[in-house]
Amino acid sequence: MSVLQRLSEMGMRRRLSPLTIECYQSWVGQFLRFCRVDGRWRHPRELRGGDVGAFLTHLARDRRAAAATQNQAMCAIVFLYKQVLGEELGPDHLGQIAGERSTRPVRVPTVLSVHEVGRIVAALAPGSVRRAMVELLYGAGLRITECCTLRLRDLDFDRQQLIVRGGKGDKDRIVMLPAALRGRLVEQARHVRHQHDRDSARGGGFAPVPNAVANKIDYAERDWRWQYLFPSRLLRRDDAGRGYRWHADPSALDRAIRAAVRRSGVAKRVSAHTFRHSFATHLLEAGYDVRQVQTLLGHAKLETTMIYTHVMNKPATAVTSPLDRLLTV
Repeated sequence: MSVLQRLSEMGMRRRLSPLTIECYQSWVGQFLRFCRVDGRWRHPRELRGGDVGAFLTHLARDRRAAAATQNQAMCAIVFLYKQVLGEELGPDHLGQIAGERSTRPVRVPTVLSVHEVGRIVAALAPGSVRRAMVELLYGAGLRITECCTLRLRDLDFDRQQLIVRGGKGDKDRIVMLPAALRGRLVEQARHVRHQHDRDSARGGGFAPVPNAVANKIDYAERDWRWQYLFPSRLLRRDDAGRGYRWHADPSALDRAIRAAVRRSGVAKRVSAHTFRHSFATHLLEAGYDVRQVQTLLGHAKLETTMIYTHVMNKPATAVTSPLDRLLTV
């Protein structure tokens, strides 16, 4: 079994998200390619802290990687040596790691005004699935993957709430279901059920479920409750001919958002995550407690949520610019 395969298996055992496992595999692969000598691959057991330091210096100096990118690479390498090869090589195998590190500047998140959010939403086709997804990003503070992977079972229309399952850190949380979206989501859920019935009639109707669920509930893959709220347009068949509908592609939603931003004329750099930043900031500006916002966002630390207090309108309105005072004299 290759090193990357072992890393993937350990990542699944440690319950890392598939995206994190894929990211770690990519960085470890780049690290091993960097450490080749005359085209010869070297096993991780042959490498030491100096090799890791040289790779980090290469990222900072030659590739001009951001600090977050460099830290991500470091985390992947540490995971390889500590979790995957720890028992085989020992905890002190790498020794001292010295390398040029990128300095991480302090940045404040980009936040849209309520008017700018409205302009971007208006630039999306009325009644479209993309528009509903963007409104949900802003209305419930969801991450883009959390929005795309919502299932019908996660909607609670009676209690007006959504259950976000397996979010960052594999944590569940409950968020509000915006009242303005209730009718649209009811219609979307009804559409998915009809689509599921049509797929089932032609050998489809399957949705991928976690292995733990598949082992306990053998019918879960074909249960309408496990269907994605925003499914893929394509019905993909496995080797046995069973038709599966995965969730909507997050990158396709991101492209739709960028196109809508261009049409709206908003000058800020906007991604799907910008709506989550705006959600948190607007709640704080409305007077909601920062710990309530922390719970809705699913942040483990309050300090992470506190960053939004730096981009609120209150500091800007509490202090009068000296230029304004000069012009009124």
